[in-house]
Amino acid sequence: MGNEGHIAHISGPRRPRALSPLREHLRDTFWFAPSVGLVGAVLLWWGASTLDLEIIALLQREKAYAAVRELVSIAEDTRTIVTTISSAMMTFIGVVFSISLVAVQMASGQLTPRVVRIFIRSRISKITLTVFLATFLFSLLVLTSYESETDVRQVTSVPVVQNLLTMVLVALSLLLFIAYVSATLRLMQVGPVVDRITRETLRMLARQGTGGEDGASLAPETGRVAHAGRAGVVLDAHVARLVRVARRQGVVLRLIPRIGDFVLPGTPVLAVHGGTTPPRWALRRTVSVGVERTFHQDLGLGLRQLSDIALRALSPAVNDPTTAVQCLDRIVQILAAVVRRPLGAVHHRDRRGAVRLVQNVPGWADLVDLGLTETRAAAVHSPQVTRRMLAGIDDLLLLAPEPRREPLVRHRTLLLQAVERAVPSAPDRRFASSPDRQGIG
Repeated sequence: MGNEGHIAHISGPRRPRALSPLREHLRDTFWFAPSVGLVGAVLLWWGASTLDLEIIALLQREKAYAAVRELVSIAEDTRTIVTTISSAMMTFIGVVFSISLVAVQMASGQLTPRVVRIFIRSRISKITLTVFLATFLFSLLVLTSYESETDVRQVTSVPVVQNLLTMVLVALSLLLFIAYVSATLRLMQVGPVVDRITRETLRMLARQGTGGEDGASLAPETGRVAHAGRAGVVLDAHVARLVRVARRQGVVLRLIPRIGDFVLPGTPVLAVHGGTTPPRWALRRTVSVGVERTFHQDLGLGLRQLSDIALRALSPAVNDPTTAVQCLDRIVQILAAVVRRPLGAVHHRDRRGAVRLVQNVPGWADLVDLGLTETRAAAVHSPQVTRRMLAGIDDLLLLAPEPRREPLVRHRTLLLQAVERAVPSAPDRRFASSPDRQGIG
């Protein structure tokens, strides 16, 4: 059967469930950690209240009523503090995160709207919100442990341990507040943002399988699997599940769109080579589609974001060539990390070493074009940026093997030609065409 063979569908009009690794998808949400924190607060309160009950029961059995009276006095003294905490904590949360959202909005306007994703994935942001909400809920639960009984022989609940844990949570909230403010302020700086983008790109690159630009020969295509969910961006593929399905079916699956491509319902997403198309149920939730690209398996996303920041910096409204130079520093760093790496088709194998899934990733020329084309076109009137770009290309030419030099030489030639056309003065042209790693050092 040829390309017109059996067309299966990945079902589900709703968003697919989180795929492997689950942690990557949960990191792109802002609800999971606070929800777990609230459940943890309830469990912590239950454990602390149980311990308080056992302590009071033990003291009453030992007839240590003086100790019980002392604990009741301590609990009553701290009741006002716990009441204040419970009433003020939610207001504190609202003020802190309202200011933070304004700061994130300013950063997204100055750099790129994609910077919001860094805030969402930030561990310190999630931990801070989690502890704040847990402190609020825990303090409310502690107030329910107080009782009106004053007779030390009849009292059953004295929230001493609960009050102590409330103070610990408040102290932890204050420490996290300091760390959170520091992290949010760093989010408004160019250097930490582009460094974060670069680190996530390199971390993803370390997890990405090795490709090969020549690839391996595949059996004839015998079927295709079409996307039947909502339209959106291909976030990632569930590699382990696809390899397992292909092995059981005795076929090779090939992911047709690249990670980051926008797909519509009915768009073929998987090609089947060498056998019968796997059943529809076996391929459910194997390709994740969402509204915005993620770093999970997307090799080009980091370069895309750095190019966006550089373009915004070079726009007439902003005119900040130093920011563009910082982005070029990181673009060159990412390209240097892949300059000798096999690219093209990534082959995922089963336990016996047989290729079961072929996944296309951008080639070397694609990555060079992504990182340099738009910035080069916008940089001709900024000698700081042209000098830095020439120095970066020269550095990459020293690292690149001969087959990968052509895209770099092409961009270098086009940049020099653009400077020649745009700069009328010969001394200015020579200056703008001189490589400098600092732009204008």
